[in-house]
Amino acid sequence: VLGPPEMARLGMGALLAVARGSREPPRLIAVEYRGAPGGGAPLVLVGKGITFDAGGLSLKAAADMEEMKFDMCGAASVLGALQAAAVLRLPINVVALVPAAENMPGGNALKPGDVVTTLSGLSVEVVDTDSEGRLALADALTYARRYEPAAVIDVATLTGAIVGALGPVASGLFANDERLAHALRQAGDRAWDRAWAMPLWEEYHAPLKSPVADLPNIGARDDCAGIAAAFLSRFTEGLPWAHLDIAGTASTPAPQPLATGRPVGLLVHFMAGWANGRSAAQAG
Repeated sequence: VLGPPEMARLGMGALLAVARGSREPPRLIAVEYRGAPGGGAPLVLVGKGITFDAGGLSLKAAADMEEMKFDMCGAASVLGALQAAAVLRLPINVVALVPAAENMPGGNALKPGDVVTTLSGLSVEVVDTDSEGRLALADALTYARRYEPAAVIDVATLTGAIVGALGPVASGLFANDERLAHALRQAGDRAWDRAWAMPLWEEYHAPLKSPVADLPNIGARDDCAGIAAAFLSRFTEGLPWAHLDIAGTASTPAPQPLATGRPVGLLVHFMAGWANGRSAAQAG
C-alpha cells in the first residue's frame, strides 16, 4: 500500500491532486494473486476507488449525492474478482490495483485550470474537478506497466454519459485490442453480466487538446464516455487494454440505490477462460 510520500517520490501527481481537498490521504493499493506455475505475465485489473465523490470544487448537485459512495465500485469489483481467482485456484497471475481517494472541496482542493503531471510524464489541464476518476486511473494504469502485464483491464464508474447510452443493462466496453474485447463480451454473456462494445475512434481523441498541457481531463462541452475512454487510452499505449465503464451497472437507481456487484461475474468468467486458454497453449 503506497501512501502520499511514496506516491510523491514516484511522481503520481494526478492521484495526489484528486485527494488534495480531503482530510483523508490517498492510497495506491496493490494486491497480487500468483496462481500460475512457473510464473508468467499477469493480468492486471485496475479499479477506480473514489470512496466518496462530491465533485471537488466542481461540486455535484445535492440531489442523489449520497449515491456517490458507489464511486468505489470499480475498486470493489477488481478486489472481488481477485479473491474469486484465489478461491477457484485459477492457474494464472492476477494483480489488482486500486487508486483510492476522496474527491472533496476544501481550501487546498484541486482547482479548474490547474495543471498536474502524471506518473507517465504527461501533463493534464484540469478543466473539471468532477472528472477526477480519469486522473486517478491515469497514474494507476501507468503504474501497471511495472508488472509487464499480458493485459490490463480497468473498471470504473466513470461517466454519466454511459448511463444515457446503455442504461442499467450493460456496461460500456472500450478496448484497443479486438481479441480482448471479444473475450470480455463473451464472458459477460456467459455470466449474464453483459457488456456492450463501444467505439474508440480517432474522432474521440480530437477534443483532447489543451493550450497549456499535453491534454485536458475532459473534452469541454462535448465530453462523453468515448472521450473519457480516449483519455485513458493515452496511458495504455502499447498494452492490450480494455476499459469497462460501469456507471450504469454498478448500482441500482433511486429510490433504493444498492451496489450490484457487477462486473465481478464478467471478470471471473473472463479469468476462467483466460486460464483455460493459457493451459491449452501450454499443452500444445
